[in-house]
Amino acid sequence: MGLHFTLLTIGCLLLVGLLADEIGRRTMVPRVTLLILSGVVAGPSGLDILPREFADWYEVLATIALTMVAFLLGGILSAQNMRANGKQILAISLSVVVTTTVVVAGGLMTIGVTAPLALLLAGIATATAPAATQDVVRQTKAKGTFTTTLLGIVAVDDAWGLIVFSFLLVAAKALLGGSGFLLLEDGLREIAYATLIGMAVGFPAAYLTGRLRPGEPMQSEAIGIVFVCAGLSTWLGASFLLAGMIAGAIVINFARHHERAFHEIEHIEWPFMVLFFVLAGASLEFDALQYIGLVGFACLILRFIARIFGGWIGAWLSSAPSVYGRWIGVALMPQAGVALGMALVASNHVPEFRETLLVVTIGTTVIFEIIGPVLTQTALRRVGEIR
Repeated sequence: MGLHFTLLTIGCLLLVGLLADEIGRRTMVPRVTLLILSGVVAGPSGLDILPREFADWYEVLATIALTMVAFLLGGILSAQNMRANGKQILAISLSVVVTTTVVVAGGLMTIGVTAPLALLLAGIATATAPAATQDVVRQTKAKGTFTTTLLGIVAVDDAWGLIVFSFLLVAAKALLGGSGFLLLEDGLREIAYATLIGMAVGFPAAYLTGRLRPGEPMQSEAIGIVFVCAGLSTWLGASFLLAGMIAGAIVINFARHHERAFHEIEHIEWPFMVLFFVLAGASLEFDALQYIGLVGFACLILRFIARIFGGWIGAWLSSAPSVYGRWIGVALMPQAGVALGMALVASNHVPEFRETLLVVTIGTTVIFEIIGPVLTQTALRRVGEIR
């Protein structure tokens, strides 16, 4: 692929992002859904006009874009926000993850799915799509306690999900007669490394940024933080989502002399997100939908029910306003790359379930990635926080 063709493709994709943004403003359709659908049309499942080499870019762009998102979501976890909304954030996020696990695993076993496979699919079902949720909030300019709580839940949701998935993978391996202790050790090591990386990047960043230009961090400082965090995470095999979230939470709570590190990332984030969402759409395999079968359909329905029911339980436990119980679960429907990552990890450790895990996860992700942002936007509108 020549340089001219590469530059033309990138330019066209960024202009597609501009068009999606404008259509989203005029039609109130989430631009995330429009970008993903654009990728589907341009990718192998559609017209297949994207160069094959672009598939190699997806992992790099996903890592950069999602680390940015994680860093920004970490900024939601300030001491002030946690004092005001921390009870709801922790209660609802834990309730949704636990309810999703129990409902999906129990429902699948009820229809005859073997226990190990049911546990693995339940663990994968806990994953969310922080990038999609955050972009819906950004596009609609939603503001209020519900929005703040939603972003806080999304920030910590995947952390709980990774922990639960690690234990369920161990349990599935044990039920199949293997040793799960090494898997548990690997999962805990990944979480520990992500925590250490977030702290190692976050504390120096909180103190040092905004010193060259007092009170105003430069864009290169903010981007440098994200790239260092992402690079260390991929090098050590840690979760860059968790590492970025911890780094962002540390900066927002300990950088007393500025708050602009987050603004600088917001200014540069959108081009990365456009390329990420379009390539995410291009990577979706719609052929998987015809093979999704009873297990996949059950996963769809069970996850949908579990999110709504889990959100209601969490809102009730935390004494949140009744509107939270009705709509927070709906707002947490998006699901994307984290689920596919979990499916790949599980299929490597339990190869006998590889085909089912990948087909079901890809099929359900296609649906949740497209309709999830629409449901999130609907929930935000229903609670009256879209102005």
